[in-house]
Amino acid sequence: MVFSESLKKNNDFQNVYKYGKSYVNRYLVMYVLENNTDKNRLGISASKKIGNSVVRHRFARLVRESYRLHENIFNSGLDIVVVARKSASSAGYKEIEKAVLHLSKLHHIVKKPYYDEED
Repeated sequence: MVFSESLKKNNDFQNVYKYGKSYVNRYLVMYVLENNTDKNRLGISASKKIGNSVVRHRFARLVRESYRLHENIFNSGLDIVVVARKSASSAGYKEIEKAVLHLSKLHHIVKKPYYDEED
C-alpha cells in the first residue's frame, strides 16, 4: 500500500467506531472517519465468529489486496475500518472486491471520475 498505512492501535479502531460513519452490505461493514493527514489508514477486523485463523487471515488478505489495487481512486486523509460479516468467510476475491468498492461509493470516498461508473 503505497499511499496508505495500517490502523494498528485499539484506540484508533475505537475512535473510528465511535465517531465514524458506517455502511453495510452482504459481506462487509465499513466505517470511515477523516484523520486530518494526507494518508489513508486501513484497519481490518474479523472476529472468531467468522472462522478459524486461516479463514480470518484469508479475509484480511483479500480486503487488503482489493484496497491496494484500487488505492489510487480513494480520497486521502481517511481512517477506514473494514469489518467482516459471517457471509464473508465463504466469499471469493471478486465478491470482496465488489463489496469494498460498493461501500466506498456509498461513503463517497472515491474520486469523481470513478464515482459515476457503474459496476
